[in-house]
Amino acid sequence: MNTTEHTTSRPPIVAVMGHIDHGKSTLLDYIRKANVTATEAGGITQHLSAYEITIPYQGTHGIQQRRITFLDTPGHAAFTGMRERGAIAADIAILVVSAEDGVKAQTIEALHTIRNANIPFIVAINKIDRPGANIEKAKQMLAEQEVLVEGYGGDISWVAISAKEGTGIAELLETILLVADVEDLKADPSAKAEGIIIESRLDKQRGITATLVVKNGTLKKSQFVVAGTAITTTRIMENFLGKTIADADPGTPVQLVGFDRLPEVGIPVVVFDKKREAEDYIEELADAERVTELRPQEGEKVVPIIIKTDVYGTAEAVEREIKKMNVEGLHIKILSKGIGTIGETDIKLAQSDKNTIILGFNVGLDSSARDIQEKIGATIQTFDIIYKLTEWLETELEVRRPRVETREVIGIAKVLKTFSKTKERQVLGCRIESGTITDGAKVSVMRRDFALTTGTVVELQQAKQKVREVSEGECGILVECKNDIAPGDILEAFIFQSK
Repeated sequence: MNTTEHTTSRPPIVAVMGHIDHGKSTLLDYIRKANVTATEAGGITQHLSAYEITIPYQGTHGIQQRRITFLDTPGHAAFTGMRERGAIAADIAILVVSAEDGVKAQTIEALHTIRNANIPFIVAINKIDRPGANIEKAKQMLAEQEVLVEGYGGDISWVAISAKEGTGIAELLETILLVADVEDLKADPSAKAEGIIIESRLDKQRGITATLVVKNGTLKKSQFVVAGTAITTTRIMENFLGKTIADADPGTPVQLVGFDRLPEVGIPVVVFDKKREAEDYIEELADAERVTELRPQEGEKVVPIIIKTDVYGTAEAVEREIKKMNVEGLHIKILSKGIGTIGETDIKLAQSDKNTIILGFNVGLDSSARDIQEKIGATIQTFDIIYKLTEWLETELEVRRPRVETREVIGIAKVLKTFSKTKERQVLGCRIESGTITDGAKVSVMRRDFALTTGTVVELQQAKQKVREVSEGECGILVECKNDIAPGDILEAFIFQSK
């Protein structure tokens, strides 16, 4: 950002990241409850993925009231994309590590995300109140990941905390502000607003809403906000408590209502004063981003998938998991992705291809859609746990995978003599060369390496007794086939195997 005479310090935007079981959500809940009054906390919108607190801070000019904005980034492995965007939107990250468990797979994943975003971070060693807590072990495990905290050979700030009891939280908040001061975060409140979409969802009563955090400038009433190709006005603009506000300055999380389509999570917003300017920008952007969809390879079977979830960020996470799946012979095509209940429109879209799968996450099926589903037999599955969804889909795709049949020879017999023949049946005297000949087996009749015909073993005899199979010695075989078989021919018994 270019420095101007209007440039001033702005509140830090903080992403809290870490393993799913290490207390990230507990930490965020404690900070929110401790720093937002009970009457205000009751108004926090459920899916608003950002909120701000105000705390007293002893600075160079005495005690000041300082703001911090927190981004709540989901912890499940499926939400990697959302975490990456959270880190990009943030100025500082908090890496939460359990004093009991130390570094886990998702801790390393979060660490990579933070490093890729190239932002400073603070380590919060949580659960120090637990009997199995071992802070030194946690530091050692961090060191193995080249995270050297202060007092342990490095300069990365760390705080021992108990998110459950509140121990160390005040020190953690002070550390955030210290790091923010070192980073010297600046913004120009007089500039046109710039921000990043943190979450978007469909509200049944209000339409499409999105949460954004303002990084620079001030968002004002009567402006037009563009996120990708989605547009809305700032007519309904609310803070994280759900209260209507007239403007939003740098560092403020804000909810906008009335987008014409779902904005993608993690993309920057552009603000215009006139609607015509906003529409022209969207048209240019749509032309620039129009790309040719990857087409299925020759012989691949297309499986269209429709995704419906409760919030847009979850839809992205589901799509990301699906795109990881690589099933030989299948081309997975995301037919549509949206939020809200699975409805009649989704079923009708699925009707265009009988192979379509509709996946719902944290959503139901409305009554009209259920009636149509029963008529057309659409494949619909709903879930409330990501890994259950992926497990089911992996199994379903394996079932749908095109099979390639290969022929495997299981036994070889040489024809020594030929006996009586009636219609298409012929009695043969044979010797087993290898493998096993079974009653009912399919056989190829080979003559001098040439496949003469195919037939079926109708009956087997050995030592004048009927048998089910023969694996050695001489035997009599009654074969049903259209061609005459001669001494010296070879019978190859085979089976088909699907791969």
